[in-house]
Amino acid sequence: MNEHLIRQFYTCFQNGDWKGIQACYRDDAFFYDPVFENLEGPEVKAMWEMLLKSARDLKIAFSDIHADKDYGSCSWVATYIFSRTGRLVENKVLARFKFQDDKIAEHQDSFDLWKWSRQALGLPGILFGWTPVLQKKVRVMARKNLDKFLASHENL
Repeated sequence: MNEHLIRQFYTCFQNGDWKGIQACYRDDAFFYDPVFENLEGPEVKAMWEMLLKSARDLKIAFSDIHADKDYGSCSWVATYIFSRTGRLVENKVLARFKFQDDKIAEHQDSFDLWKWSRQALGLPGILFGWTPVLQKKVRVMARKNLDKFLASHENL
């Protein structure tokens, strides 16, 4: 059952179907990744809507789905143009899930933020992407964008 949920999630992702992605989550879901860090409830669903609405040339591939009644995992790759710099990014991610009531209750994406910053930001990412200062700047910008998106979508 939960393998199907993971497959549904990533198929929606491939198709840019943010509403389908949102339907895979519990309303009180928790999400973590190296950029957004800790998101809860409406923030999780808003993040996917924001990302998919702004995505350029997004391609998603997924594999290695494993799940039981409580936990699951999946490897996935996002290839896209980073909108701020126009640079091509290929981000390899390992996702881990916790399920409850046939929905995703917790979702953690793991990837190398320095590798991402080298691709997305170019020379600044190469030189400084490993530093806490640049990583914090990336996180602050992502949070600012999400807060702005949430403010403009008060019904979330």
